[in-house]
Amino acid sequence: MMAKNQAAKNALNRFKMEAANEVGVNLKDGYNGDLTSKQAGSIGGQMVKKMIESYENSMK
Repeated sequence: MMAKNQAAKNALNRFKMEAANEVGVNLKDGYNGDLTSKQAGSIGGQMVKKMIESYENSMK
């Protein structure tokens, strides 16, 4: 069970890094508490956008 949980965390982290790259925010491994609210929101928004697109594409 632990390996499955770690694999999910790793996948989510890769997804977050990809979304950050797409919106031009430089994330680093580990602590990113120096991000502005706007930057953090941009990353979260991009992640949601990509999840919705993925779901819509799976419905076709």
